[in-house]
Amino acid sequence: MKTSQALDAFSALSHETRLTVFKILIKEGEQGLSAGVIAKQLDVQPSTLTAHLHILKRAGLIQSTRQQQKILYSADLQGTRNLLCFLTRECCQGHPEICAELSDSAKVC
Repeated sequence: MKTSQALDAFSALSHETRLTVFKILIKEGEQGLSAGVIAKQLDVQPSTLTAHLHILKRAGLIQSTRQQQKILYSADLQGTRNLLCFLTRECCQGHPEICAELSDSAKVC
């Protein structure tokens, strides 16, 4: 991941609604949710949510798939993994084993 891509992801997550959407989709897993369901959970207008979803998708944090008449949104796990790797790639002055605690903590989450 390039620095500019990481900055896009951080920028996308720096808004409370987008961060909440991302957390909901991470919890939901691969099956994802429709924009309407997400909008109801957050009590936001569908048009507002659509803009937030577009920003998260452009940042590589979520993806969309069409299932019949619906578009379902889910977390882009590879994009999320890339962001985490970006953060820890040069961890601890060339001693990545020190960052092992981070991956152990992630397993608990």
